[in-house]
Amino acid sequence: MKRTLIATALLAATAFAHAATPANDTTIVLVHGAFADGSSWDKVIPILQAKGYKVVAVQNPLSSLADDVAATQRVVDAQTGKVVLVGHSWGGTVITQAGTSDKIKALVYVAAFAPSEGEATGNLGKDYAVPPGIATLQVDATGYAWLPADSVAKNFAQDVTPAQAALITATQGPIALKAFGETTTVAAWKNKANYYIVASQDRMIAPELEQAFARKINAITTTLPTGHVPMVSQPAKVAEVILAAAQR
Repeated sequence: MKRTLIATALLAATAFAHAATPANDTTIVLVHGAFADGSSWDKVIPILQAKGYKVVAVQNPLSSLADDVAATQRVVDAQTGKVVLVGHSWGGTVITQAGTSDKIKALVYVAAFAPSEGEATGNLGKDYAVPPGIATLQVDATGYAWLPADSVAKNFAQDVTPAQAALITATQGPIALKAFGETTTVAAWKNKANYYIVASQDRMIAPELEQAFARKINAITTTLPTGHVPMVSQPAKVAEVILAAAQR
């Protein structure tokens, strides 16, 4: 009887170990944008984990481009295998600067900026109309920009439930406005496989600008009929693109 119990326990432990072991050595690193934090990926993360991938969400301080790049590079450097680096919105600028490591096999831009060397994020949309959400930005006395609750619901995440919009408002990360004036020195997308998700109903970045970014970086492009946060409103579709990058 004892032998049977021991054997059963060993089998159960072995099964658990196999279930807990990632399917391969690729880690998916998720980089959030402005007016957000790592929880913006909370609907995508379980989908990726269910496929056996290790997933890490960076917590950007949003205090400068250099600080956010450093936070992202620390996470990438801590991984032992290959990395798929994913950036949303401002996070696209971050992964463009931070994504040069040989560990990184693909970059995924989600409704994100994709600057070239020497470009500042704040100048990237100068040839387009000011997006409705950008026009509502508030700046506090310390130079940090944030979105009021009504603009989050109307412009940042207009296609999610009211409860989700309220959560996004509560967890948003104000960004130092100076970060948008800081220039990149490299363009990691020049030497990586690139994927881009265009959010066709975006009210924070002009969808036409997103399409231009996708063409510039020669990305495998997916267009979703969503607002600025497709990882919240269409997480399965976003995960599908990330998985394609991970499986290449």
